[in-house]
Amino acid sequence: MTHRNDSTPFHTIIWDWNGTLLNDTDICISSMNSMLKSRGMTELSHARYKDVFTFPVRDYYEVIGFDFSKEPWDVAAHEFIEKYLIELPTCKLAEGTIEMLAYLRQKGYRQAIISAMQHEALLNSVKALKIEDYLEYIGGIGDHYGAGKIENALNFFDEFRLHPAQVTLIGDTLHDAEVAGELGCECILVASGHQSVERLLKSGHKVVQQLTDLKEYL
Repeated sequence: MTHRNDSTPFHTIIWDWNGTLLNDTDICISSMNSMLKSRGMTELSHARYKDVFTFPVRDYYEVIGFDFSKEPWDVAAHEFIEKYLIELPTCKLAEGTIEMLAYLRQKGYRQAIISAMQHEALLNSVKALKIEDYLEYIGGIGDHYGAGKIENALNFFDEFRLHPAQVTLIGDTLHDAEVAGELGCECILVASGHQSVERLLKSGHKVVQQLTDLKEYL
């Protein structure tokens, strides 16, 4: 890949997948509401979901009423993933995804996806939406529990011998800000995903409403 100029190394963009490039908020809500309804629990509105969703995801389950002294965490987690994966093929890219991927490629940025999605599911999802040609690296995790993203990102840094000053992480949750903090790199958050703009603003990082707003910073 070409450098942006003779003196500045090319920059790397680390994209989050779920809620950032993949518009999967609605299927996360519908999958969870199916579980809540079957248990006689209060279903989530879109606004409530964006106010309570968090990592680790077990904490989110407990906030919305799951009691893991009565029901094993593994059972609930697997049930959600089964429902989610059934609906996953209906998901489209977030608005502006192709425009931003093409814009950044034209500007000479290296682009990667680091996700808390299980690796094979992530690869299949990215390939189905035909954006793998924009990416130099796609990295998911080894299971469906939504943990391990920081370790995954650190491994990516080591493999590509990246310096934090060369990297911007773009995500849609406070956890993405935590990952960027562990990496020591810049972070920009997009408020069109899984957490509300009010929560994201508390991170102290730049927050944009939609992907194409990123052009102002990149």
